[in-house]
Amino acid sequence: MASKTVHLAVYDTFADWETGHTTAHLTQNGYTVKTVAATDAPVTTMGGVRIQPDLTLDDVNPEDSALLILTGADLWTVTPAAAAAGSDDLAPFARKARAFLDAGVPVAAICGATAGLAREGVLDNRTHTSAVSFYLAATGYKGGEHYKETDAVTDDDGLLITAGPTEPVALAREIFSVLGVYEGEKLDAWYRLFHDSDASAIEVLEA
Repeated sequence: MASKTVHLAVYDTFADWETGHTTAHLTQNGYTVKTVAATDAPVTTMGGVRIQPDLTLDDVNPEDSALLILTGADLWTVTPAAAAAGSDDLAPFARKARAFLDAGVPVAAICGATAGLAREGVLDNRTHTSAVSFYLAATGYKGGEHYKETDAVTDDDGLLITAGPTEPVALAREIFSVLGVYEGEKLDAWYRLFHDSDASAIEVLEA
């Protein structure tokens, strides 16, 4: 039986607003969301919210998960030189994402988390997006030819979901599609309602 647990990575300066739509609607559709941090110490989000993690990275195995979500954070901003010198505090999260993908378990990344995946080499051969192409190019990664100018995108394997920092609703749309939470007309209606404030979409969602 497929896992119904989604793991949400949390760290200091976690961008609160980037996963609200995703986690709320996953929870309403039978999923359990567990927060994952580097240690069991509390973290503080960019909005000043204190989160007590459910698990540490060492506790999380891909086979026990339906999805790993990585949000933006100030801590993802690391120069290539600093990363090479081992000064990337969030690198373990990018390595965990690679482990998930290698195991065939989906990963979703938005905003600065895409830069972390770029530094890890995860984006070198996968379709992806981010804020702008030169943001990822600054990491020195080798995946520029796979960059797409779009709000959010899922790679050809249906495993890696990426989105730019202004696209939390599009990120949720891609996640719901990959996990089969909403499909077809219902998925389109959900997106129209929450992205475009299209009230006519409510009729489709309630059908």
